[in-house]
Amino acid sequence: MEPAISLSGVNKTFGTTVAVRDLDLVVPRGALYGFIGPNGAGKTTSLRMIMSILFPDRGRISVLGHHSAQEAKDRIGYLPEERGVYRKMKVGAFLTYIARLKGVSDAQAATRVRSWLDRVDLPNVYDKKCEELSKGMLQKVQLIAAILHQPELLILDEPFSGLDPFNTRLLRDIVRDEHRRGTTILFSTHIMTQAEELCDHILMLHRGRKVLDDSLDAIRRSHDPRAILFEPFDPAADVAPLRGVEGVAAMAREGTGHRLDLIPGADPVRAMRAIALAVAPSRIELQRPSLEDIFVELVTDAGEPAGAAV
Repeated sequence: MEPAISLSGVNKTFGTTVAVRDLDLVVPRGALYGFIGPNGAGKTTSLRMIMSILFPDRGRISVLGHHSAQEAKDRIGYLPEERGVYRKMKVGAFLTYIARLKGVSDAQAATRVRSWLDRVDLPNVYDKKCEELSKGMLQKVQLIAAILHQPELLILDEPFSGLDPFNTRLLRDIVRDEHRRGTTILFSTHIMTQAEELCDHILMLHRGRKVLDDSLDAIRRSHDPRAILFEPFDPAADVAPLRGVEGVAAMAREGTGHRLDLIPGADPVRAMRAIALAVAPSRIELQRPSLEDIFVELVTDAGEPAGAAV
C-alpha cells in the first residue's frame, strides 16, 4: 500500500540558515508518528512543506498519493503551531463553516459540532464568539476544526502546548481515538515524554537533520537499560554490598530506594539476580533510557551540543 507521506532528499533553507537537510521519510498509512526534537530542529518547517504551505528547495514530497497536499486537502486535518480562528465569529458558526469547506453537509456538521463540543467539555460555547474564549478553549475548538471532517491524515504541530494536565489528557485520548478509527497521525513536539506516551514510531530531528527514525519498540530494544531501581525489603537494611555486585558501576539514593548504574555492556538480568541475592528487595526493576536520554546520546556522539538548534 502506498504510504500516507513520503519525503525524499528534502532540503529547505532560509537565507544562510539550513532548516531541513536531506530529509527522507516514509509514514505508512495508519501509523502514529512522533516528530520530535528541540525547538528550532526543523519540525514545523518540515510539516509546512508536507502541507504545501512552504515548498522545498530540493527533493520530492508525496501526500496521500499526490505531489501536493492541496490536491488532497479535504482528506487532511491540520492543527498548526500558530493557532488562528475568526475571532468575531461564534464558535458554532466557525466550526460549521470549516466543516463545510471540507465537504461536510450542513446536517452532518450540526450534529458533529455539538457532539465534539460536548466531548471536549465545552457544551455551552456554541453561541459564544471565539474572542470570548480562553486560550485553552480556543485550542480545543481548533482541534475540533481539524478533525470534524474525519480526515485520513491528521497533522498536529505542538498540539499540547500551553494546556493544563487535565486538557492534555483529554486531547491525548482524542488523538488515540482518531488513530483507532484508522487515521494516520503525524504530530510534532519538543516534549519527548509526550511522544513516548502516544507514538508507535519516532522521527527525531536535530539541526535540520534526521538523527533517528524507527519504531518505539525497536528504539527501546536497541538501547540497553542504563540502570536498575532498587528498594530493600527492610528499609533499614545495609545496602553497601550492592556496590560490589558485578556489573554495577555506581549507586545513588533515588526517592525511597536506590539507583544502580550499570557498566556499559553489563547483563542486566544477571545483575538483577545478583542484587536480589545480596539484599532482599521489595522492588527491583530496569530503568530504560528515555527518548530525551537517547537524543542527548545521539547528538553528543556526533560531537554537537544537545541544546543547539537552527
